[in-house]
Amino acid sequence: MNIITLSGLDLTLAAFLIFLLGVLSLFLRLGQTRQLFTASVRCTVQLLIMGLILKLLFAAANPAAIIIMAFVMLLSAGQAVTSRIHRPLAGRWWSYFFGVSAMFLSSFTVTLFALLIIIDIKPWYTPQYAIPLLGMLLGNTMTGVALSMDTLTTTVFQHKNIIEGRLMLGEKWRDAARDQITGAIRTGLTPIINSMATTGIVALPGMMTGQILAGSPPMVAVTYQILIMFLIAAGTGFGVILAVQITARHLFDHRHRLRLDRLSDGDI
Repeated sequence: MNIITLSGLDLTLAAFLIFLLGVLSLFLRLGQTRQLFTASVRCTVQLLIMGLILKLLFAAANPAAIIIMAFVMLLSAGQAVTSRIHRPLAGRWWSYFFGVSAMFLSSFTVTLFALLIIIDIKPWYTPQYAIPLLGMLLGNTMTGVALSMDTLTTTVFQHKNIIEGRLMLGEKWRDAARDQITGAIRTGLTPIINSMATTGIVALPGMMTGQILAGSPPMVAVTYQILIMFLIAAGTGFGVILAVQITARHLFDHRHRLRLDRLSDGDI
């Protein structure tokens, strides 16, 4: 099957829809017009740059270059996580460190498991597989980690009196903050669970749609999409649980005291 190449005019017509949406936002006074246009420009520039980088990576197939690219993606995801937390840990560095650590241990581990065991691609660093897989895992894990860490720090601060009361009654920190910890984990897992529950009925995922448009048989696209959804769910789940646990532990000292000084005053 021939792949239809999109021209500059085709993309311009698609961009015109964004322009119409921006005009409508301006008319309704939503205050989102500038953000919409800025996000559209950033999306275009970032994807074009990524396309050039991937072209070079695919041609070179150098493991060192693939690893460097993977860590650049990870560090960028860490910055995105930190920026989405309304009440980050004091100093902000801790929020970044915990977020990056959770995503590294979950997304990288699951990606390597898929490349080495499930897909069994040789060499394992083949960029056509490694970069897209890691990108999808990091993107979804990033969302879950950001939501869970934001929920945890916010609810711990809001319910500090309840937590401290339970601590004074002799409970350990993990028991005193159990409701906040489990609530944060549930919040982080909700998007991927909802996505899995509606995939194939309400929406066709981007990877499956892209494969079909590129000419792959529908059932091949379906099997790859099932694999990706399971990998994303696992990576997100492990990342969320790890991020919440290490963040919660940081909020208490060795004497099981809630350390509010380790939380910032609010949005920064």
